[in-house]
Amino acid sequence: MPINLSHLKNTSLDVRADILTMINKAGSGHLAGPLSSTDLLVSLYFSNLFNFYPTDPKNPQRDRFVLSAGHLALALYSVLCRAGFFDEELLSGFSQLKSLLQGHVYHHVPGVEYSSGSLGQGLSVAAGMALADKKDRKKRFTIALTSDGEHNQGQVWEAAMFANKYSLSRLINIVDKNGIQIGGTTSQIMPLDDLASKYHEFGWQVYEINGHHFPTILRTLSYAKESKEKPVVIIANTVAAKGIPYMEANYKYHDIKDFDQEKFKKALSQLNKLSKFK
Repeated sequence: MPINLSHLKNTSLDVRADILTMINKAGSGHLAGPLSSTDLLVSLYFSNLFNFYPTDPKNPQRDRFVLSAGHLALALYSVLCRAGFFDEELLSGFSQLKSLLQGHVYHHVPGVEYSSGSLGQGLSVAAGMALADKKDRKKRFTIALTSDGEHNQGQVWEAAMFANKYSLSRLINIVDKNGIQIGGTTSQIMPLDDLASKYHEFGWQVYEINGHHFPTILRTLSYAKESKEKPVVIIANTVAAKGIPYMEANYKYHDIKDFDQEKFKKALSQLNKLSKFK
């Protein structure tokens, strides 16, 4: 069945509205990364390129998704909810005491495979899953979503070497490359230089794309699934806080601790204006 691009665009707007609503109720949380990664997650879960079972999240036939950059949780929670993993009312409890939906993802949430916390570990987990599937002759895919900032961590590169050594061709790493981290831009804090060349030298199949252009994202995911020998990295160039113009590309919105009604209304107004051009 052909993928409806209008549906993907509308869903991405709905997810961004969910993110704003959740963070508004909580009063704080990570914002720029969830907004920059929204189109990537929507492309994955609302196309025919990722195999999952909302009413049976642990189905052994499923592909697996690992959110390494756990602070992107708000985007994943909204996507999982809209994909049918849990009821919408759960979203209203984000970051509240005793809620399943905490600031970083937790594996007891339906659809979440990996509890995150410290950055830089998720690619190792995903590589381990992919190796186990290869040894068990399972044909499913493991997809990780990492951030550019977490590539400061040496463990990411250990995992990259590991995946190459074991020819984990069913491992796909999507990098949300939005150019910021909590203390500034990635170019200021720890320059990544040519990330694509680095992965290429580590033996990966490399694609570099616009992480907000749905046809390109879908086409590249399809190509990635055709790899026969190498692990695949998709370096997705994104805009931090995408969809909220006054916040875009500003590292100060990586994490917000005082998200009040005024900020919420302004952000939602700008998102609603954007929707008229979709």
